[in-house]
Amino acid sequence: MRPLVRPARLTPGARVAVVAPSGPVPDDRLEAGLDILRGWDLDPVVMPHVRDVHPEFRYLAGADADRARDLERAWCDPSVAAVFCARGGYGAQRMADLVDWPALRAAGPKVFLGYSDVTALHEAFARRLGIATLHGPMTAAADFLKNARAQEHLRTTLFAPEEARVIRAGSPQAAVTGGRARGVTLGGCVSLLAAELGTRAARASARGGLLFLEDTGEEAYRLDRILTQLLRAGWLDGVAGIALGSWEACGPRDELRALFADRLGGLGVPVADEFGFGHCEGALTVPFGVSGELDADEGTLTLDEPALA
Repeated sequence: MRPLVRPARLTPGARVAVVAPSGPVPDDRLEAGLDILRGWDLDPVVMPHVRDVHPEFRYLAGADADRARDLERAWCDPSVAAVFCARGGYGAQRMADLVDWPALRAAGPKVFLGYSDVTALHEAFARRLGIATLHGPMTAAADFLKNARAQEHLRTTLFAPEEARVIRAGSPQAAVTGGRARGVTLGGCVSLLAAELGTRAARASARGGLLFLEDTGEEAYRLDRILTQLLRAGWLDGVAGIALGSWEACGPRDELRALFADRLGGLGVPVADEFGFGHCEGALTVPFGVSGELDADEGTLTLDEPALA
């Protein structure tokens, strides 16, 4: 697995577009997030369909085609330096194949930010465009709005990424499996990674990668099923190392830790625990598509280069 093209870092005054590729966005949270971005001397622009709600499937932020067009227009606008997702939920997979990926490729690299359901788009940007992306807090996500640590780590990554080359777990716990590993970062919501299997843009495996996994609202037996599917599909064959993030509303921590040891311990690679990214307070921003070293015992990811060029 090779490192991907790193977009340019942001500078004061940069124009950033906000899109909603998945679920509907509460207007009060959106406005609060925009205020934070303006406080960073960014110029956020909300794409036309961000405030939409699908008339029939109210878990979607409007029609699939409209959400896809918002992403295209934002990315292909030469005045826009970054595209931030407003929130997750569900819907990114429905619109991913409606995006004009050749047009995005022609527009060149820029910063793309999101997590949760946006995992499907992280995979699409990696596989279709070869561009590194940021797995981090979204503009209208509740934790981003209230947590200074999440805000500051994202801000540092965007404006001074050389200062965020070493990413330290918020409260590192004993590793599921100790050791160090080198590779290229990838990952996101484990349920989305399993759901991508068999799709046109899916990668064959995580071979050679440092795999960052987290999720929310998945009980232990469902996580067991998801991890077992990835194992049986050969998707985890050759993975270099694994970092486990948050597991909000997924069950007792002891049960989950036993599950991870059972399903992942046999891979014979370092597995870091409670790394502090994803659906948790003070979530760290983790770049995907960048090479580095994972130290499972210390709870650190040391990037070979800054996340952004």
